[in-house]
Amino acid sequence: MKTTSKIKTVLLVAIAALFSNTTTAQETTAPSNYDQGFRLGVGLNAGYATQDPYKLALGGDVRLQYDLSKRYSLTMTTGYTNLFVSNSDAIPGQVAGKDLGFIPAKAGFKAFIWDDQFYVMGEAGAAFAVSHGSNGTSLLLAPTIGYATKYVDISVHYEHYSDFAKINNNGSTGTGVGQVGVRLAYGFKL
Repeated sequence: MKTTSKIKTVLLVAIAALFSNTTTAQETTAPSNYDQGFRLGVGLNAGYATQDPYKLALGGDVRLQYDLSKRYSLTMTTGYTNLFVSNSDAIPGQVAGKDLGFIPAKAGFKAFIWDDQFYVMGEAGAAFAVSHGSNGTSLLLAPTIGYATKYVDISVHYEHYSDFAKINNNGSTGTGVGQVGVRLAYGFKL
């Protein structure tokens, strides 16, 4: 009887375990497409010019972004940037102490590379000088690295303006001005 009693006990435990244990199946859903669409960002920029006679750079911009997928986007950016000149420096032919103000117009490609928040971006376009004494239009190239959440975008960029005048180390003039800057922006879905 000992054997029969042990078998009955094991059988009852197994039946109890079978009824008390709930099983769940894995839910499988078809992968959903990423919701493509437009985003708009409004940003403030601050930087430091890498060539004389310019020192600081300040500006604001508006960026329209079209998300191709969760990781890749196309961008279009415009705004206003001012490169400040120190009073003691001047480019010949330009009024001493006059800043260089321009409107950038850039198109770019943005790729998220880590955790869908860190990205790299490349932009190219033109910078249209609008301040008195400035020299025309320049090619503008801008590589960027940044961090973005649903609403906040913080990035570090380098912008190169190939046709804006600068002062070389030997005192002569040349072309090609750059700036290293930080952008803080608020963005939202349209």
